[in-house]
Amino acid sequence: MDQIVVSLLPFIIGSALVPLQIIILILLLTGEKQGPLKATAFVLGMTMTRLIQGLLFGLALTGGSGDPADAGGITWVKSTALLLLGILLLSTAYRKWAKEPDPDAPPPKWMTMLDGITPVRAFLFGAGFILIAVKLWVFTLGAISVIGEAQPGQREAIVAFLWYVLLAQSLLILPILIRLLVPSQAGRLLKAFGDWLERYNRQIVIIVSLIFGLYFLYKGVTGFF
Repeated sequence: MDQIVVSLLPFIIGSALVPLQIIILILLLTGEKQGPLKATAFVLGMTMTRLIQGLLFGLALTGGSGDPADAGGITWVKSTALLLLGILLLSTAYRKWAKEPDPDAPPPKWMTMLDGITPVRAFLFGAGFILIAVKLWVFTLGAISVIGEAQPGQREAIVAFLWYVLLAQSLLILPILIRLLVPSQAGRLLKAFGDWLERYNRQIVIIVSLIFGLYFLYKGVTGFF
């Protein structure tokens, strides 16, 4: 199990280091009304979509048996996912460098509704955020293919994927915990952090996308040989 989680680390780190999702969470969290509840609903919506993706992709990769050990061609799927992810990330780095719009960013009308959003809509917003982000889809597919390639039992495969979901969202869960544990100081700290992320969002995306893009491209190409 530990070895599988270590193999998932590039996907976990890449998925966690998406500045936009953290910015959205902090905006919800520091809102005047029901901030922690809305932020929690947002993360739960993301979690639900990821679990559904895990179920659907897991069934597809195992031929519907529910056991990754029965899958065929997992290595090919993994290499293809890594290659595609590398290309997508390098494309993102170029787009940000050229100051082109991010295709994974939510529509502007989604962002403007954050102020008056309800917890239910925050939940749906979180679910929709995962659905429109192509790179996050490929991260999940890559994680599932890594788990399948390791050929664990069904129970171990489920536990490994749950670890992936939890750790991929760790940078979203942490601010919520800070807000709940130290509410008197959290507002100022989280707002300052959110402002910093917004200010350097472009540079962060370029650096992260370039590093992981080259890494995944290399792993994808070499995986075919």
